[in-house]
Amino acid sequence: MIKTVNIFLHQFDNRLFVGKLALNNRKIYFEYDSSFIEKNIEISPYMLPLKKGLQICDDRVFDGLFGVFADSLPDGWGKLLLDRHLMSKGINFHDITPLDRLCYVGRYGIGALSYEPIYEEIETKEQEIILDDLANSSLNILKGSSYELLDMLLAFGGSSAGARPKIMAQIDKNSNIIHGSQKLQEDFEHYIIKFPNSTDGANIGKIEYIYSLIAKKANIEIPDTKLLQTKKGSYFAIKRFDRVQDNRVHIHSVAGITHSDFRVPSLDYDDLLALCFHLTKDINEVKKLYRLAIFNLFTHNRDDHSKNFSFVLDEKNSWKLSPAYDLTFSYGVGTEHSTTYLNEGKNPTINHLEKLALKHGIKEYKQIIDEVRNSVLYFSYIAKDVGLSKEEIISLSKIFNNQIGEK
Repeated sequence: MIKTVNIFLHQFDNRLFVGKLALNNRKIYFEYDSSFIEKNIEISPYMLPLKKGLQICDDRVFDGLFGVFADSLPDGWGKLLLDRHLMSKGINFHDITPLDRLCYVGRYGIGALSYEPIYEEIETKEQEIILDDLANSSLNILKGSSYELLDMLLAFGGSSAGARPKIMAQIDKNSNIIHGSQKLQEDFEHYIIKFPNSTDGANIGKIEYIYSLIAKKANIEIPDTKLLQTKKGSYFAIKRFDRVQDNRVHIHSVAGITHSDFRVPSLDYDDLLALCFHLTKDINEVKKLYRLAIFNLFTHNRDDHSKNFSFVLDEKNSWKLSPAYDLTFSYGVGTEHSTTYLNEGKNPTINHLEKLALKHGIKEYKQIIDEVRNSVLYFSYIAKDVGLSKEEIISLSKIFNNQIGEK
């Protein structure tokens, strides 16, 4: 059991020692290093302010861990992989502390933080990547029927968040795929590739790809995306925005910033827009978030919980809204939106969007709503080009038209 962990921030070309985490009597303490305080970099301005002395987390949302470090930990799929790996080594994962888990993440976590000592690094760089095999193994692991390729999947995506199986990879313009954790190879870029989980339909990859194209048409900032076609399936890939070449970018989810449990609906777009302005001090970032709120309403993306919104720290140490991610047809708890629209999660309407805009000083809201609406109306054309089935196109079109008030 790890008692202390050293934390580093990889800020573009610099590797900065942030401070230490310590575990004592089941409580987790943190202290910034004096050299880092002098840098005046706020990695988590609300819950872990930059100051001297020991700080302790007063809640148990992340098992006593500060949200900025919890953002580095895998949940859902990544956590399942690590737990299964530990079981294969005869280790009871219930005995593993959050500090232990950070050391398993080591230097391969999402964002720009790394942790030492590193427990274990699984090397599989020379293994051929066959997407259909990885997708099939992922389903078997989810079902508990087989753990074939477990270590390979752990090495590829063990630090990832979210419920759906995924791997970190590098992809070139010809869709050649190599291991994502190695130094960026010439003509390649960092991507995340997603596989269906046990409850997804066969076309979930196509649907998320279609959503990404509609989002771009709606002027929503979203990373480049690809649809990787194989003999047995279609897999959605999205470029990583926490990597610029081989430089790392600090990311902080809204769940981590506010210490809100993303599994329990507790967020409203009213709060989210207010947080965005307070953190970024930029009305243009608020408008970007507002546009995304409209898109989520019109396209029935209801799994819009607090981990599906993040902010990034740029080279000038200013916070910006991250590019959009996890955009797809989905339901939240009880089929409602996980993030409500002025306390309405079941049937939010354009009226709620207009009230949000007026409350947050977004004067051109009618234009933004129209731009997103017009983009969503292109769904059937884009979906047909991508190869979605006629039945699914008709079904989703009806839902979208109902959301945007079209007959």
